[in-house]
Amino acid sequence: MISIKDVAKLANVSISTVSNVINNTKYVSDELKSKVNLAINELGYEVNPIAHNMKNKQTKTIGIITANMCGILYPYIIRAIDEVLSNFGYSVIIFDSHNNGDVFETIENEKKGFKKLIANKVDGIIFTSAIPENLENVYFENIKNMISSSNKRIELVSIMRDFTKYNITSVFTDNFAASVVAVEHLFEIGCKNIGHITGPTYSKDVSDKLEAFKTVVKAHGYPYNETTMVAFGDFSHQSGYLCVKALLEANPSLDGIFVANDQMAVGVFKALSDLKKRAPQDIKIIGYDNSFLSSILEPSLSTIDIHSVTIGQEAAKALLKNINNNDSKPPQAIKVDHTLVARKSTMAIDNNDWMSVDW
Repeated sequence: MISIKDVAKLANVSISTVSNVINNTKYVSDELKSKVNLAINELGYEVNPIAHNMKNKQTKTIGIITANMCGILYPYIIRAIDEVLSNFGYSVIIFDSHNNGDVFETIENEKKGFKKLIANKVDGIIFTSAIPENLENVYFENIKNMISSSNKRIELVSIMRDFTKYNITSVFTDNFAASVVAVEHLFEIGCKNIGHITGPTYSKDVSDKLEAFKTVVKAHGYPYNETTMVAFGDFSHQSGYLCVKALLEANPSLDGIFVANDQMAVGVFKALSDLKKRAPQDIKIIGYDNSFLSSILEPSLSTIDIHSVTIGQEAAKALLKNINNNDSKPPQAIKVDHTLVARKSTMAIDNNDWMSVDW
């Protein structure tokens, strides 16, 4: 096996010089770097990643805790994270905290994910959390105690929610502002009786979207009645199907619906078809996320693009920056822009923007 001694001998330099070139630990002149690199290439020398990482107290692995790997949103965020990290020699370990909708079971699954990733000595963790606001303080104190007891520096980055007040860099979309855009779009195209299909009540995302819906409805002078205007699902297509049926039973004259994610909108379309109703002619539908499905549904789904790939890329870049920064600095709040994408389900127009590359 080719060793660092062989490289040093062929390059006619010291072993410490070869080590400094490989690890970029001390200044080495361009002339000596060239000699070392030529010797490495000629001999086919490869750095032992385990020994290298142990020396640098890094495992070159990153943990990802995701809410639902089988959903249509998170796989693209994860892929974007992995593409950035792999360029810097990192591998990822994915832990899915998904369950059947019980918030406390979800939280316990997240804790298990943190525990397993910390035990694997990852260098950082990118995570999404369903923790309710009133439990955040104790929750993150618990997570940080886990990390402290591991005797290893592990950086955290949150996606989808802003946890900077707990000294955690966060990459997220302003769900309230983005939802205001969605509901305003329905009013702008003539809707007068709008409903909202959203997720479980414990979710911060849900409360932000619901508050935006309520705010816009009242701002347009319409009475707000949660019983007849809002249905709570679980972000799955099945719940979208059941929710729109319940909404239309309670409020048959609905002419527009804001759906809190594209996956539930799939179920909405199926239910409307079963009920012999059409979008946008009978009911105008707008979703949220701009997942790949939104462009290939028929009719194509108007939605809010939260730029999920950008979220993944920014999270990975922020984590790498924190890992490589030895100085203690305030956490970053990285807010990713949102964009209205109007398609057939509200405007009866076809943008011809199939996102088949993401499928």
